Amino acid sequence: MTWIKTVPMDEGNEALKQAIVGQQALYPAEYAMPVHPTDDGTSGIVASHSLIPGALYHAFATFGELMSPALPLTRAQHEMITTMVSVTNRCRY
Repeated sequence: MTWIKTVPMDEGNEALKQAIVGQQALYPAEYAMPVHPTDDGTSGIVASHSLIPGALYHAFATFGELMSPALPLTRAQHEMITTMVSVTNRCRY
């Protein structure tokens, strides 16, 4: 397994804390609890971006905005699209 240096949120600077909290606020409620949480409660994929808080925020906030209930697609349609993209790309998740 690949190892990536991460910064736990409680050890991070203010920019990291704001990036994590900011992107979390944009996610649908059902994503509030990570499937594979790190020791500080964030997800491993988010933590892998912790060395570059600006990139962390923009990468994950983009997904949050794309899942906005204000958009014309329903949640089910979003899930169907992401499932087909994953299958097409032979991605397991």
